[in-house]
Amino acid sequence: MQFDSFHFLIFFSVVAAVFWSIPDRVRWVLLLAASYYFYMCWKAPYALLLLASTVIDFSVGLLLGRVSDPRIRRRLIVPSLAANLGFLFYFKYYDFTVRTVNQIADSAILAPMPFLLPAGISFYTFQTLSYTLDVYWKEQEPERHFGRFATFVAFFPHLVAGPIMRAGTLIPQLRTFPPFEYGRVTDGLKLAGWGLFKKVVIADRLARLVDPVFAYPAGHSGCVLALATVAFGYQIYCDFSGYSDIAIGISQVLGVNLVQNFRAPYHSRSLREFWTRWHISLSTWFRDYVYIPLGGNRVSAFRWCVNILIVFGLSGLWHGANWTFAIWGLYHGVLLILGRFSTRFFDALYRGVGLARSRVASMIDVASTFVIVSVGWVFFRSGNLTESVAVLRTIATDLHSYSIIDSEISRLLRTYWSPADGAIILVALAILEIGDSLQERLRVRSWLSERPAVLRWAAYYALACMLLFWGQFNGTPFIYFQF
Repeated sequence: MQFDSFHFLIFFSVVAAVFWSIPDRVRWVLLLAASYYFYMCWKAPYALLLLASTVIDFSVGLLLGRVSDPRIRRRLIVPSLAANLGFLFYFKYYDFTVRTVNQIADSAILAPMPFLLPAGISFYTFQTLSYTLDVYWKEQEPERHFGRFATFVAFFPHLVAGPIMRAGTLIPQLRTFPPFEYGRVTDGLKLAGWGLFKKVVIADRLARLVDPVFAYPAGHSGCVLALATVAFGYQIYCDFSGYSDIAIGISQVLGVNLVQNFRAPYHSRSLREFWTRWHISLSTWFRDYVYIPLGGNRVSAFRWCVNILIVFGLSGLWHGANWTFAIWGLYHGVLLILGRFSTRFFDALYRGVGLARSRVASMIDVASTFVIVSVGWVFFRSGNLTESVAVLRTIATDLHSYSIIDSEISRLLRTYWSPADGAIILVALAILEIGDSLQERLRVRSWLSERPAVLRWAAYYALACMLLFWGQFNGTPFIYFQF
């Protein structure tokens, strides 16, 4: 069941109506039942895997709450680590391991796994794992109500693709829900509508250009591949941040606040800043549960570099069982290291040419960060490393194609888009950039709610019309569902 489907519209409408009609003390029961129904719409048997992870981590949390001996606590945390990482390895990385071993041995030594990847397994395993680790480190009290803990794990808005929530943030909200507030509900619906706009108007339309180009990159020029790479950067941003906005918005309708997951990442002035704005819940998860335990930045320069490579290598593999994702993560790690040690050089360069702290310097930083991130997206989107290298080589060396950019782009658009599609994308991307820019200066939804009724309803009507007439409601899955 996808957020942009009619099925989900009916499902959520019923859940929201019932939620606000029943007593506060039993609302978690409705959310738990609705969440398991939502998950079983993907593949019902995998709900047992979700339940197993829930039972194991709930039990480990209770036991840790009763034991103070450090040696026993270390033993108690093992089942949680083994179960969560074991499930993740078997369902997500076993086939990857099989392919790698068979390629090295040049023989079919191991057989592939006959199961499909369970939806959201990377997200809910990290969420439950963070709970047991927090209890183990005595930063979180064990939850003693199984139903609320199960709701925390399975809460349907963020179950399949985040944001990744911490128990200390979400579980208290499941104990007592706030009273119904018209402004809160409408504010959540506005955010969900904005997320839906990013998904069905921008991301799914860009997919019609990106998918065929990357399906056969050898058949396209450097100019086309460069355009498709930039288009993919906006596609994945609008697709994933669109999901997050919908998840946060519909949760707000149900009286639950989820954490912000994106903050205009393409406005970043450095790669380090980019990772404070992109998939924030995952970045902070790796910071708190991998980077800091490894020593963080309180170590030697060499050890810090190793820590960064470990964190970003693991982050890359978290996204997918393919060497392209590992290289994508390490690419970002290496460039973050280079960025740290080159900061003084670029600061001196800007001062030398008189651009220090100027608007021009800021524009250069934003543009260069976008280019760096876009190069990384080639590894993320390509099917294998050979293909990634070939795409980058063609983009860098096929200079002739850029000299005939008009005819090349015209042929591409005629093949995959109508003239209307191109116009819609340009308008939609302009709206996106304006929205992201405004959001950095003020809270747009609150600002809009304070405007005159005519202006407010004109904006709502315009958004509704764009969704109805420009939306691509073709059931295209959210990109992060595969992770």
